[in-house]
Amino acid sequence: MVYLDNAATSWPKPEAVYRAMVEFTKVNGANPGRSGHRMAVRASEKVMECRENLARLFSIPDPLRIVFTSNGTEAVNLALKGLLRPGDHVLLSGMEHNAVVRPLKKLESAGVELSVLKTDPEGRVDSADIAVKVRPNTKLLVVTHASNVTGTVNDLLSLGRLAKEHNIVFMVDAAQTAGNTPIHVGEAQIDLLAFPGHKGLLGPQGTGGLYVGEGITLDTLKEGGTGSLSESLDQPDFLPDRYESGTLNTPGIAGLNEGIKFILNTGIDCIQEHEKQLTRLMLEGLAEINKVKLYGSGDMEHRTGVISITVGQMDCHEVCDELDKKYGIAARGGLHCACLAHKTLGTLGSGTIRFSVGFFNTCGDIDRALAAIREIAGT
Repeated sequence: MVYLDNAATSWPKPEAVYRAMVEFTKVNGANPGRSGHRMAVRASEKVMECRENLARLFSIPDPLRIVFTSNGTEAVNLALKGLLRPGDHVLLSGMEHNAVVRPLKKLESAGVELSVLKTDPEGRVDSADIAVKVRPNTKLLVVTHASNVTGTVNDLLSLGRLAKEHNIVFMVDAAQTAGNTPIHVGEAQIDLLAFPGHKGLLGPQGTGGLYVGEGITLDTLKEGGTGSLSESLDQPDFLPDRYESGTLNTPGIAGLNEGIKFILNTGIDCIQEHEKQLTRLMLEGLAEINKVKLYGSGDMEHRTGVISITVGQMDCHEVCDELDKKYGIAARGGLHCACLAHKTLGTLGSGTIRFSVGFFNTCGDIDRALAAIREIAGT
């Protein structure tokens, strides 16, 4: 299998990720923060180590402001539903994933107001539209760092600066960039950063997190046991306990920790450059194939390894099925849980064929995919 579906979940993982999950379950499988015996202490230490490595990766001063969640979607829901109240106004990009749009639509039905920002033809936010659409009651600007449909990357530095100029909270969905693109929360003035653990961070499914910046207070999505302040019937008001009720996915966090350590040891710049090399190779090859239409930016400095195409009038699902069954290539066809993005691109009716490279892909993988698309396109 040539796996080119890393935007959905990265595969394979570093070997250390698999080993850490098995070792934790077999050797250190106690509940972190719930007991004082040595196994529970080791479990707590593993969770804290992962927080600290995430803080290193994202240049977060205080690792305790990182809250573990079951995935990026839960992190987004915690941020949006914890922050917004009826009467608040939200600016969002026209390329947002359903993980952002659907919670916002639910909140809209309860009185939150939404405005979709214009984007350029490649899917990048039109920053000038922020000044046009901002209102006195605007509470939040939320943008995807990189589109899961086109790979187009937004300029977080300029967007964060604009958010602060208008005194609004700046939230970033880093589902497609955490682990393969440098993110500095301080430089970008990010208040809320949501990320999954199982994509670019190379961890297992069922992991994710939310960075909650200084001065940001969120309501809780759930309440319960935290291992702290057990004498009180009220939820703790300090981080991360306020948002981490119930037993954490500690085996998953142990695996995620190893994925992050792999990134830190390899160097995120090295990972990014390798993925850019593969992306450039694929874009150049696809541009030479008749019937293929490319979506997103051709500027390698402003895109990730997510590539969307259509092949003439061919059904995108049928093309992906043929890629799988005939050529042994994993890609994804359809709307990619991002109907707003496809509406913006004009592909809502057809969907696209999406390839997404990862660090463990090779030039040979790209060559095989290009050869397959050439045959399918009949060129």
